[in-house]
Amino acid sequence: MRMTQMKNLLRIFEVRKTQMKRNTIAKGLTYVELPATDGQTATFYLAAEEFLAHTEPDKECFFMWQVAPTVVVGRNQSIENEVDLDYCRRHNVDVCRRKSGGGAIYADRGNVMFSLVSPGMNVADAYTRYLNLIIPALRSLDLPAEASGRNDIIIDGRKVSGTAFYQSAGHSIVHGTMLYDTDMANMTGCLTPGADKLRTKGVKSVPSRIGLLKKHLGINITEFKHHIRGHLCDKTLSLTEADSDCVKAIEQTYRSPDFIHGANPPCDFTRRLHIADCGTVEARISVHRGRIKAVNFTGDFFPLADLSSLQSALAGIVLSESAIRQAVLATAPERFIRHFSTDDLICLLLDEMRPTP
Repeated sequence: MRMTQMKNLLRIFEVRKTQMKRNTIAKGLTYVELPATDGQTATFYLAAEEFLAHTEPDKECFFMWQVAPTVVVGRNQSIENEVDLDYCRRHNVDVCRRKSGGGAIYADRGNVMFSLVSPGMNVADAYTRYLNLIIPALRSLDLPAEASGRNDIIIDGRKVSGTAFYQSAGHSIVHGTMLYDTDMANMTGCLTPGADKLRTKGVKSVPSRIGLLKKHLGINITEFKHHIRGHLCDKTLSLTEADSDCVKAIEQTYRSPDFIHGANPPCDFTRRLHIADCGTVEARISVHRGRIKAVNFTGDFFPLADLSSLQSALAGIVLSESAIRQAVLATAPERFIRHFSTDDLICLLLDEMRPTP
């Protein structure tokens, strides 16, 4: 986005703020109605979350959305590792990237996406808030929903929802899938999770750990959405066409090929480690005469800050435990990646490395 466009967008945000009533957050959520959403892609709704974070400082906003078949990868994932791009091209499946961490997800018209935009909150509080809203809403339909692992909701041992989080403009943004009647064949064709991730889940394939709400409910997807909205929300905010234009301007940042495909610099070695409560962290390492020339972290972990400072701290050091510990004294890994300790970093970087194919 050009600088002049960004400045104009910021001015629109400021005007929008001055027109709002600044009320404290009430008990119920505000449901956001978006204009002309038919045919919109996932990036439109992701941009709408950001728009609300910038323009609704006092409201806790919630909305639901559905899209044509789409894969959305996490902020720090390598698309080539997680997605069968050839399959997606052949089956007209859109591929995009979100700004939150976590793993790649598949969405279609049989899947309902939830978006919650709340003022403030750290990552732990935001997740707790989201789960304390969504799980009771599901249980009100007599579904035995419960939290599982670092970011899932399960029913009878099978995953029906995954969530991800990031912060923007002083707000927490939590979004999650809700698998009602998703096309499992398409999901399996699109996603290519590593064998190590499946092993940690105790399953052999993606479908074997997925559950669908339709099998547990006697209502259709429209009735399901109506129930969730009625259970969670007691106010409504209708966005205007002018608001929609602002959302579309933000959306352009998501459609950039550089953002979608991410940085994937050449490297000498790749190391991957799956860590409980953290996720999979992959380090792409370039070395020269025993020193780290550059390192780039990818994976389905949840980032807490820009990773560039952590990566820069490691550049130029000897590839040894003492040097790594000294390098990250002021840039503790857990400040950048949730539940990722200095010991985890050392294990990742120093275990037997394999050349990158």
